[in-house]
Amino acid sequence: MTRRGLLRCQRRRGWSVNMKKTLILFLVALTFQGCNPKKEFAEINGLTQGTTYHIVFESSSQIDLSQIRTEVEKILNEVDNSLSIYNDSSVISLINSNISDKTDTLFREMYRQSKEVWEMSSGAFDITVGPLVKSWGFGPDALQRFDESKLDSLMALVGMEKVVLEGDRIIKNDPDMYLDVNAIAQGYTVDLLVEFLSSRGVKECLVEVGGEVRTSGDKGGAGWRVGVDKPVDGNNTPGADLEAIVRLDGRSLATSGNYRKFHIENGVKYSHTIDPHTGYPVRHTLLSATIISRTCATADAWATVCMVVGKDSAAAFIEQYDFLEGYLIYSDEEGNMKTWMSPGLNRLIEEQ
Repeated sequence: MTRRGLLRCQRRRGWSVNMKKTLILFLVALTFQGCNPKKEFAEINGLTQGTTYHIVFESSSQIDLSQIRTEVEKILNEVDNSLSIYNDSSVISLINSNISDKTDTLFREMYRQSKEVWEMSSGAFDITVGPLVKSWGFGPDALQRFDESKLDSLMALVGMEKVVLEGDRIIKNDPDMYLDVNAIAQGYTVDLLVEFLSSRGVKECLVEVGGEVRTSGDKGGAGWRVGVDKPVDGNNTPGADLEAIVRLDGRSLATSGNYRKFHIENGVKYSHTIDPHTGYPVRHTLLSATIISRTCATADAWATVCMVVGKDSAAAFIEQYDFLEGYLIYSDEEGNMKTWMSPGLNRLIEEQ
């Protein structure tokens, strides 16, 4: 009970090495210091969606670890075959290439949740922004130089109001529209895995996929602790420079930021976060946004919303919706790093 382990989970973006979100450090005690001595925990680690996954869960003699691993990998494979834009035969890829308009259960749920966030965020979250993302040099088959003369034609392809789900078919107003759910899919994957473990009687767990995390229980009383990296250029090692540590019992957390994924052209820094209202990469003072909510898909999507709208509007959204807690890191007029947090989050922040 005197040793403490440290696990660092490093992520890459979606189903490729291009990162969309900031990496975070998971302070998971490998020896589970402080846990109830009667509780035993098992771990499952692996690769998925171009990144890693890590699961810690309460074990017992009634739980077959090999069967749990098999079921976890089955779920991850189902998500890849449905939602990955890097899998040419996935449901979403076939829709994007106009080979099929048929959906499956996973796609329909992602569409439903994405449409809800799109409406609540006044269009700041939009899964049709893919053509702009590619044209600005990000994502699969990305173009390297943006052609501003094509902005109007690209903007005509953006807007969730132009995509309708009719039964099990998805109808696009224009065949050139391109759907990308990477800003919510990894959080949704985490939710699926937590729900699966719960169906097997697991009450204590931490599930992380590519940097998105959700927990159940309180790790036998020790608490699940998650660190948020300081969002500064050059901080490429998760956990090397932490801004805050959050106790995350029975909650989900996702962090999004622009300091690890960008490119520079002619001295101008272009963020990977594209504003669907303007068609341009965002340029504001918000450096990273950490969102805590009940489900990981919700936290994942709203962290993206925050990075699109900027600090003031992000804070307004967090204060407006009682299912969100937020921790924003931004720079002031002098370039100094500042933080803002919602009132309910203060009790979850731990001293480093």
